[in-house]
Amino acid sequence: MVIKVRFLMFYGIVFLAVIGCKNQKSIPKSESKADLFQSILDSVYNANKGCVGLMAHIEAPGKNISWSGAVGVADSVTKVVLQRDQPVLIASNTKTYVAVAILRLAEQGKVELDSKIEHYISKKSKQLLEADGYRPNDISLKHLLTHTGGLFDYAGSEKFFEFIATQPNYRWTRDEQIELAISEGEPLGKPGEVFSYSDTNYLLASEIIETLTGQEFYVAMRELLKFDQLHLDATWFSSLEQYPENVLPLAYQYSSEEGVNSYSLDHSFDLYGGGGLASTTKDLAVFLHGVFNHKVFDDPETVQLLFTEVETKQPKEWDYFFGISPYDFNGLKGYGHNGYWGTIVNHFPELNTTISVFVLERDKRYLRVDLTASYLKVLKDLE
Repeated sequence: MVIKVRFLMFYGIVFLAVIGCKNQKSIPKSESKADLFQSILDSVYNANKGCVGLMAHIEAPGKNISWSGAVGVADSVTKVVLQRDQPVLIASNTKTYVAVAILRLAEQGKVELDSKIEHYISKKSKQLLEADGYRPNDISLKHLLTHTGGLFDYAGSEKFFEFIATQPNYRWTRDEQIELAISEGEPLGKPGEVFSYSDTNYLLASEIIETLTGQEFYVAMRELLKFDQLHLDATWFSSLEQYPENVLPLAYQYSSEEGVNSYSLDHSFDLYGGGGLASTTKDLAVFLHGVFNHKVFDDPETVQLLFTEVETKQPKEWDYFFGISPYDFNGLKGYGHNGYWGTIVNHFPELNTTISVFVLERDKRYLRVDLTASYLKVLKDLE
């Protein structure tokens, strides 16, 4: 995505501002879990009206909880009320889906994770990479999924920023974005030398899905990830797939600092694997919960491959596995991803609980971590 959200930057805020804060309380016998969860959302919103809207979902079947909530507006101009089942663009959260799709192909025996990408990317991409000094015969699928292949990030280039600022409605192709990565930057290192978060990795991963399946990547992913079985009826690749029936309009998402919103930019600027999916808080949480609870992989052992880590010669900014990162909430470990516009989802194995949060104003995105921590505190108290 355009400006990368660094996974670890919020932790100090989380612990000081949330854990043990005055919003935490025991559940009165007269107050339902749903009422308490909504009251937390309302309280944070009332203290941060600039966030436009907040949405959350908690998926905890062991506690008989599958709750969604929302507060605020879906459009800062019309002030239409935000609904709990309203979808948004989940941006880089899409990377988890792409990584899981690759793992599904691996467990089907269609590819090895150590396979070099030269065999599976398009001929054009292979030639572009080689001409710029990359060695696709040394870059493996593992390198792509863990951002350790040394690939320059097209979405972090000045030219990309300048272009979308002046031509926000331009319809990008994946090839153009790969070409931009080549023209605007040099290899950052040999495969395995450095960790550098780059959407270019996941553009190539979506090419590989197409090579291995013979289908458009978004069609193949829908099947590989068992969207129908999981009833993910409000999850789709925006502008690549038909808008789902009986699904509310996409809520507006804002980045006041950048002067853009999710309706002012053609969705192709972040569409081909690094981002692209639209979803609801419930669908996002249900998907990740399903991944960790053996509803997506055919082999229960495959989920452990998500935690694959490539050691690099240079220190990493943060840990990144296959499309997920570890988060630490006051000693409770979560695994998930976040997205540019203010989305986040984490699965917490210790509680077998998955929590997703959407903040509609990117400039207030730190609230997604605050809210996650608040809900964790309450859920732990329920034990």
